[in-house]
Amino acid sequence: MMKPNRNVEVIRQVDIPVGTGSGASSANDVNWDLSILTGSSEVQSAVALLDEALVKATAIGRHRGTVASLNATAFAAVMRETATVLELLERCGNRAFLEFAGDVRDSANGQFVSMVRERSTAVSTKLIFLDLEWCAVDEARAQALMADPALAFCKHYLALARTMRPHQLSESEERVMTEKSVTGVAAWTRLFEEQLAVITVESNSESFPLEAALARTMHTDPLVRKETAAAITKALEPGLRTRAYIYNTLLADKSVDDRLRSYDSWSSSRNLANQASDASVKALVDAVVQRNDIPQRWYRLKGQLMGVDQLNFYDRNAALDFGTGDDLVSWPEAVELVVTAYNDFSPELGAAARAFFDNPWIDAGVRDGKQGGAFCAPIAPGINPFLLVSYTGTRRDVLTLAHEVGHGIHFLLAGEDQSVFELMMPLTVAETASVFGETLTFGRLLEKETDPHRRLSLLAANVDGQIATVFRQVAMYRFEDMCHQQRRRDGELTVEAINANWMTTQSELFGGTVNAAGYETWWSYVTHFVHVPGYVYAYAFGQLLALSVYQRSQNIGASFVPGYLKLLRAGGSRSPEGLAAMVGCDLTDPNFWDAGLELVDATLRQAEEAAAVVGSLRK
Repeated sequence: MMKPNRNVEVIRQVDIPVGTGSGASSANDVNWDLSILTGSSEVQSAVALLDEALVKATAIGRHRGTVASLNATAFAAVMRETATVLELLERCGNRAFLEFAGDVRDSANGQFVSMVRERSTAVSTKLIFLDLEWCAVDEARAQALMADPALAFCKHYLALARTMRPHQLSESEERVMTEKSVTGVAAWTRLFEEQLAVITVESNSESFPLEAALARTMHTDPLVRKETAAAITKALEPGLRTRAYIYNTLLADKSVDDRLRSYDSWSSSRNLANQASDASVKALVDAVVQRNDIPQRWYRLKGQLMGVDQLNFYDRNAALDFGTGDDLVSWPEAVELVVTAYNDFSPELGAAARAFFDNPWIDAGVRDGKQGGAFCAPIAPGINPFLLVSYTGTRRDVLTLAHEVGHGIHFLLAGEDQSVFELMMPLTVAETASVFGETLTFGRLLEKETDPHRRLSLLAANVDGQIATVFRQVAMYRFEDMCHQQRRRDGELTVEAINANWMTTQSELFGGTVNAAGYETWWSYVTHFVHVPGYVYAYAFGQLLALSVYQRSQNIGASFVPGYLKLLRAGGSRSPEGLAAMVGCDLTDPNFWDAGLELVDATLRQAEEAAAVVGSLRK
């Protein structure tokens, strides 16, 4: 049977990289232990587990041609057998992925990933018939089966599978599509990752990996930002045409796939997986674009605070420097901040947060070859998630840590109540716990800060993050929309055409408040575009939903906690509307997005007020 949707957040914020402060040393010894997944000998143990999965999947084949005649008890037994196979694949797949993320330059890790993908595909093809036969079951009988308590552990998953009926191919066609994906999309995606991993940025007689160079665009020295940005643009140039060709190939591949599966648009498959209609996504995008005045207002104010008439694109995420410095936060201090923030809201959440630091579930050090950004990797029920961050001691790093711990808590609690079929929540609600926890931690940092200048700096960083998560992600989604539609209409896109699409959507975001000259090729390091097309709007969806959830928690108080914990434990067992309703949010309300955007505006107003206080101190 088709694997449950695993397309949750992979990279934390594609345009707000981790810092480069000297506080990294206290986190360099914080490493994960992945032996719980496949054993101490990763490759040999994974091979044994994949062999076991193949045997079990082959045995499930005895049910071929019988699904329509099975009663609820018998069908539940088949689904539990399938769950065992999926859990084996998740353990092996995540072991390979996490080893690769820990060192993308090690060719052995790349070989491990390829081996697991190929072996997992061989297993998955054995189960294709289950999806097809289930979707062919008469509607009345299917509804009766799903209503039976025996299938409660996979009811929502089964219902979602049937929504894919109009887009399914024959079993032989599905088998070909699955097997070819290993040498198709997966191979091109890996090549893109490896292209990025070897990019070295030469700036001011120093060499930096791309991720570290991107972090320098946050530097307080404008000359460092300018020189680094120019060096990044130069470093992106040599492999640009190759990355553009990879992107073109993936655009074309998706076009073929969508045509064969009869999807209405390039984004329909992603929206269906997210359990969101095309119309609702358009409503979100339109609502955000209509409030582009928020980022534009901020960029004008930030320019004034930085003493320039107009920001350059590489200045947007710069930390504001008022001569007070930004004290680095040691790893133990960060741990205490995050755990306390969660614990003050709910002791149960505090205990769950503490578990991530008391156990080897986090890779937090900074080192060459490590995948950039940050992520949470959920595994399977009964197995803890793993977190990757690159902790350098900045307050932004503290908030990133709080964000990923939120993801981890969500999957940890969901794994206690949900099966592998319903552990994964849709992208549209996957950010709820992470943004909620990050907001809790931000509030604690703000409470502790009494210096007006540092308080403004903290608020500025928060506004930067809100804009990047909501407005920038929507602008990037609109860039994808232009590229996918143009590729289908006009054929292969030139580098110049892709650059033009990027600049069009970014310029609409900036509205003349940012000088974007030199920014033309910076689309080419965004891995989301190749990993999961159409992914990025879910950041905006999740952020606005999470902010609304947080605001309700502030309005309601302690009585909000039980419903929130229930939402986390529900995982992906309900629709986004059903999950949001558990905490009193109505996603069907056409004004819902406006309410969330008003909360972003409110944060900006706080920053504007803090800027006025700082301005009065200067007079």
